[in-house]
Amino acid sequence: MYRLIKPLFFQFDPENVHHFVVKGLKWFNDYFPFGKIILRSTFDVNIKGLERKVFGIKFKNPVGLAAGFDKNGEYIEALSNLGFGFIEVGTVTPLPQPGNDKPRMFRLEEDEALINRMGFNNKGVDTLAERLRLLKEKDQTIVIGGNIGKNKTTPNEDAVNDYVICFDRLFDVVDYFVVNVSSPNTPGLRELQEKEPLTNLLKTLQDRNFKNGISRPILLKIAPDLTNEQLNDIVDIVKSTGIAGVIATNTTVDRSGLYAVEKTAHESGGLSGKPLARRSTEVIKYLSERSKGAFPIIGVGGIHSPEDAKEKIAAGASLIQLYTGFIYEGPAVIKKICKELLK
Repeated sequence: MYRLIKPLFFQFDPENVHHFVVKGLKWFNDYFPFGKIILRSTFDVNIKGLERKVFGIKFKNPVGLAAGFDKNGEYIEALSNLGFGFIEVGTVTPLPQPGNDKPRMFRLEEDEALINRMGFNNKGVDTLAERLRLLKEKDQTIVIGGNIGKNKTTPNEDAVNDYVICFDRLFDVVDYFVVNVSSPNTPGLRELQEKEPLTNLLKTLQDRNFKNGISRPILLKIAPDLTNEQLNDIVDIVKSTGIAGVIATNTTVDRSGLYAVEKTAHESGGLSGKPLARRSTEVIKYLSERSKGAFPIIGVGGIHSPEDAKEKIAAGASLIQLYTGFIYEGPAVIKKICKELLK
């Protein structure tokens, strides 16, 4: 069915279609007679052999939804019923912000890719925290990650404060945290990936993480555009700060090897989808080998098929996440991947 309706969706602006589809999914899940039962019976993947325990958390299956798809945590239950083993919300910032000017998302259909320069558009951490609190009261079985960032107007020298605000506000309502310093769409943000500021940021969060005898796994999401020397620094930082692991990778600013020749191939922003697959796998493999498997890695970038997923896991990923592949392939791809991994 998705293959039949996808060409229609792709006739319209990607961001507008996104909102239309997820709102429709939520309505079907919440209000259509037996909607939840239909979604779960069709898509849900809850097979014992697929369970994973990573950084102390039990995942019903290793296929998650990457951050950016549900920034404000509005569609978690419906998305979980499509079979995802975990849902990552955000990136969220302390204060609400509209993000960059529209249009800010573009399809490269020849490449099965997207370019986005959304710019952390979100309703603010207080809104997200309250929504997650209500969800956790109703259903504690969904594993939720909180992806946190800084407001666009916050200078880098004050960025730690923004991350601390988000961390404290979400601490009781998420299962793990992701520190996002790798989006290319907030000016200067990637400068926080340098060794000194990144170490300071992660140590600050870790100090707060171990108060009152409770802690949450903290992961670092990195860019695919880092050099091997910078990746060496990442390994050292993860070990020295004691954070739980890494998500590899975010979107790329590289445009080499694209088939698309239309204007959108030259739009600024982060590129995701199939063109990112090889590089993200290379980063996963490098981190895993360099660290000798010292920490878990969540692999994301260009996963459109079971074969793509197996490549990420073979390279060293413990879990994987979808975003662009989910848009191009539809919800059935989740179960397809899980069945192949089970084999």
